[in-house]
Amino acid sequence: MSVKVSESTGYGPNTQMSLFGYVMAAILVIVLLPLIPVLVPAWILWKVFVSDEEIEHSFENWRRESGRTGSDRLEDDEAEATDAESAESESGDAESDRPDAEQTEADQTAAES
Repeated sequence: MSVKVSESTGYGPNTQMSLFGYVMAAILVIVLLPLIPVLVPAWILWKVFVSDEEIEHSFENWRRESGRTGSDRLEDDEAEATDAESAESESGDAESDRPDAEQTEADQTAAES
């Protein structure tokens, strides 16, 4: 059984769907307008009596409070890289004595950090 699908007419405005969306938006506005005098005092009472002050956890606040800047992070990354390089050069002989499975696991953990 063959079902023929007509070809797309391209990207163009669909006036029927646009009209339907505008009509639905107008209906929602008309329905919700009478509820505004009830919703606004309820929201204000909720904020005053029920809602606790929420602490905003953001990276910017943490960075400002801890006194860290973006340049501090870059300096820490560079220090960690030089520490890792020195640790690798010191343990180079010890890694060659380990079996291959342990060596690859150590290489993987070093790459992740």
